Amino acid sequence: MEEQKQTALVTGASSGMGRETAIRLVEKGFQVIAAARRIDRLNELADQFQGITPKQVDLSQPEDTEAFCRYISDLPAPVSVLINNAGYSIRGALEDVSMEAIKRLFEVNLFALIRVTQACLPGMRNLRKGTIVNLSSIVGKFTFPGSGVYAATKYAVEGITDALRMELAPFGIRVVAIRPGPIATEFNEVGNKLTGDLMARTDPDYKPIYQTAGASTGKMFAGLSIPGPDLIADLILEAVLSDAPKAVYSAGPLSEDFLGKRANLDDDAFHRFMMEKFGLMGLQV
Repeated sequence: MEEQKQTALVTGASSGMGRETAIRLVEKGFQVIAAARRIDRLNELADQFQGITPKQVDLSQPEDTEAFCRYISDLPAPVSVLINNAGYSIRGALEDVSMEAIKRLFEVNLFALIRVTQACLPGMRNLRKGTIVNLSSIVGKFTFPGSGVYAATKYAVEGITDALRMELAPFGIRVVAIRPGPIATEFNEVGNKLTGDLMARTDPDYKPIYQTAGASTGKMFAGLSIPGPDLIADLILEAVLSDAPKAVYSAGPLSEDFLGKRANLDDDAFHRFMMEKFGLMGLQV
């Protein structure tokens, strides 16, 4: 009798790292539920790869997320691999970001991640096995100026991931965090679109800060080779297939430099490092 395929769920599967991860999992013999908002892209993916089930969900809408979780609970075979990849970014000094935009960001990056995980856990517990991979970011451990709100969602993902890793270990469920650095996907384009023209609407007080930090960021990225989503999809697959995955995987430009400094410096020293890195040390407005 043929062994039943394991079911994997990938959120944010319509593009970038999520799409590449879904492809890798189906090629390794998983039955993959590819979930995202853009159903046309999911259908295209399913047409190309047998074993992918497209499922439309808008994780920014709690009602839609709940309907999706009911679908997960009613699956004939439980999800044994969950890749919480859906997420996006907005930028700006805290004073410039609306509460509406902040709430929507947390809805997608954190609350939906928690809710989808909750929906998958009963099946994993019954199996006494499973793998959960949460996409964090290098800014899950620190923040760039102007990225505080996005980083806050990833700080929270790190906390949830650390707790789950301990809570679920007795059931044989492994929990992994992935911290990508900059990756060439639609992520930056979407972030720019949703952020809009900050310089046009900010108070003049903030303009020197945006300009200074922006110029330093530009120098940091000048000549930098930005890898595509394959780099992270390969890491995710490594974690899923490993008998003993690491707690955290990091990859991509800047990750070693910034995460290394964050790990080795105390808070005051790291603050000075960041202020110098972004040209803000001594700036008076």
